Amino acid sequence: MHDEGTAAEPHPEHLALRRVAIDTYRENVAYLHRDCAVYRAEGFQALSKVEVRANGRRILASLNVVDDPAIVDCGELGLSEDAFAQLAVAPGHPASISQAEPPPSIPALRRKIAGERLNGEDFRAIIRDIAGRRYSKIELTAFLVACNQGELDREEVYFLTDAMSRVGRRLDWHEQPVVDKHCIGGIPGNRTSMLVVPIVAAHGMLCPKTSSRAITSPAGTADTMEVLANVALPFERLEEIVREHRGCLAWGGTSDLSPADDVLIAVERPLSIDSPGQMVASILSKKLAAGSTHLVLDIPVGPTAKVRSMPEAQRLRKLFEFVGRRLGLTIDVVITDGRQPVGSGIGPALEARDVMRVLENDPRAPNDLRQKSLRLAGRMIEFDPDVRGGDGYAIARDILESGRALAKMQALIAAQGSKAFDHNDPPLAPLSFEVLAECSGVVVGVDNLQLARIARLAGAPKVQGGGVDLLRKLGEPVTEGEPLYRVYAAFPADLEFARQASLRSSGFALGDADELPHLFVEF
Repeated sequence: MHDEGTAAEPHPEHLALRRVAIDTYRENVAYLHRDCAVYRAEGFQALSKVEVRANGRRILASLNVVDDPAIVDCGELGLSEDAFAQLAVAPGHPASISQAEPPPSIPALRRKIAGERLNGEDFRAIIRDIAGRRYSKIELTAFLVACNQGELDREEVYFLTDAMSRVGRRLDWHEQPVVDKHCIGGIPGNRTSMLVVPIVAAHGMLCPKTSSRAITSPAGTADTMEVLANVALPFERLEEIVREHRGCLAWGGTSDLSPADDVLIAVERPLSIDSPGQMVASILSKKLAAGSTHLVLDIPVGPTAKVRSMPEAQRLRKLFEFVGRRLGLTIDVVITDGRQPVGSGIGPALEARDVMRVLENDPRAPNDLRQKSLRLAGRMIEFDPDVRGGDGYAIARDILESGRALAKMQALIAAQGSKAFDHNDPPLAPLSFEVLAECSGVVVGVDNLQLARIARLAGAPKVQGGGVDLLRKLGEPVTEGEPLYRVYAAFPADLEFARQASLRSSGFALGDADELPHLFVEF
């Protein structure tokens, strides 16, 4: 039977590529029209994995089927933003599409779903396929949930971390120690990295700090540094900066370090999965791939932190230390105060203001951010074999107070590409409101999660000047009607969302001084 529609279609090798302006967040998606001859001839199904080839390159993608020729016409093959960028061709370039072979690691995935313990080769196979974008979102979700429900034992965490660190770029700076600092997260305003890096680099130690953007928080280190300087730099330029200035503060998304982690995070975020094993593998694989040899790890503990109790913190510490030891990474785990946000600002511009005030020894600088940064920097400086144990804090304080840390930060900002920023007049969003105390008393509780949520509703981190400016901290007295914090937003809708959230719960608890939560600190 003669099919006129099929005869009129172009040859499969000559489907014209079309850039479909949809951000699919680290998932390659291909689009075919339902009446496309290739779609009918190949027996494709929606959400199946396909292989796209063009210009000598190939990518794997999940297939979406469309009926609207305004999105993709019959002679076209559409690709999402991420997928199109990977092929590096112009719109209209000829491409072919075919069914993709099932990922080789699927049998290992099925065994994990069934609750079996996997070995090192199993994890290496799974991670190779994840980094190669061979897994669909459904398969990625199945892997994460299986690892979360049947919690990985410590050997499996080691296998997973090792596998993740071996895929993608792995750096070697040809010297030791190469130091880094990481916080497991969950505490708003905790911008210690932006102070630790210039202090440690000014001491002369190599500290190539690549940081993430916010996942569920109002600002990541990269978001805050972006207020001051460019953070999305080619790796070659980052390498030059590190070698010249002994440090950097950049976004890790362009460096291809542990790329499987970036794919997994895209699924973990909407599922709010953050199991201990996956946390350890995510953090340590990035550090190993970046060439770090020594790591100071900050585990904040508090009623609304990720880690709520000292026993839980100690279990996590032992897991980090076990995996780090197996991988040849020296780890100094520090348990810190996670009862409330660190600093005054929550949101990129507000946090950048706090950082610059500390660096300039401004009397308005938040003391908790200053002290925590000095103590963490001191622990890192003690990795220097020429520094005696216990002397690091004094060295860090001298570097800060002498202005050497500020000079180093200014050099890093200039090297990465400076942006105009005045911490005396930070670019805050134009709309604001204050949240007032409903009674008199002492601040006995500050809810990290609620304040982070209010800051995000106000637009942070996408709106750099949005967020929350804290006016009271734990243990401080407050009178009824006095402001607890100020919220900044750029748009009326964001302001109203944040206002309604603060009315449901301000995030502050007032009471008597003896009601203050117990402090867990190991400095």
